[in-house]
Amino acid sequence: MTGPVTWLSRHLQAALGAAGRLTRAPLATLFTVGVIGLAFALPLGLKLFVDNARAATGDFANAVDLSVYFRIGTPLEKVEQLATRARARAGVATVTVIPADAALAEFRQYSGFGAALDAIEGNPLPHVLAVRPQAGADTPPQLAKLQEYFTSWPEVELVQMDIEWVNRFNAILEVLRRTLLIAAAVLGLGVLAVVGNTIRLEIQNRRAEIEVTKLVGGSNAFVRRPFLYTGTLYGLLGALLACAIVYAATAVLAPAVADLARAYGSRFEMLGVSPRDALRLLGGGAALGWIGAWLAAARHLRSIEPQA
Repeated sequence: MTGPVTWLSRHLQAALGAAGRLTRAPLATLFTVGVIGLAFALPLGLKLFVDNARAATGDFANAVDLSVYFRIGTPLEKVEQLATRARARAGVATVTVIPADAALAEFRQYSGFGAALDAIEGNPLPHVLAVRPQAGADTPPQLAKLQEYFTSWPEVELVQMDIEWVNRFNAILEVLRRTLLIAAAVLGLGVLAVVGNTIRLEIQNRRAEIEVTKLVGGSNAFVRRPFLYTGTLYGLLGALLACAIVYAATAVLAPAVADLARAYGSRFEMLGVSPRDALRLLGGGAALGWIGAWLAAARHLRSIEPQA
């Protein structure tokens, strides 16, 4: 029991000592933590933006509909019959019949060309089927087969897949996701540099203390321990500050986003920082702080030896 207790007491002593040194230099600590927090806040905010974009379009971002246009003059009864057959096909979630009269009435109401339509004899619009594939059956090969199925009907004039805008939207989100990864990597290196430089300065300021510790038999690992805890604390505090910054920004933007969503008839509510993302950021911040401190300490402590 003596070994583990001694080991824990030494680490606890080093951690408390590191925390005490940070509190004794509040201004320097504030600036360092502020820089780290801003570096963490940027990728966290970008991830939150991507998550909100996916959530806001969750009802239709992956919905690939097919519009089946029938030839002019096709009886509505025939369209209904074919719709019933299509509903029984594997991979089809819903089939909605849009009669030509209903389409014309809707167009007349919302297009503003009602007077011009009165001059046209008959109904120029065809009957339409709005087909939505089942989830998991919307891959390009499956959609191609479904399009071929409807195209083979002699009554069908055109089958249009509303997929291009979905692909573009998903491509934009993929660009943002990769930008997020690049930003996280670059800013992570920045955090390593900030922590490493801060630890280097602290090592130089405590050079005499380190020489005395080594003179009485202290190993490099023993001397390095408090600096590792200092770097870890910098990373944790920076991550906490980043969460607070993004949380405050979300709280400020949420009412405006809700008003905008209501204006478009949506009940979307802006997502905040999830507990999982917060824990990941805290863990990543602590890890980056520890690595930055270890790199700086491993490099500079070797050059400090007690003078005879």
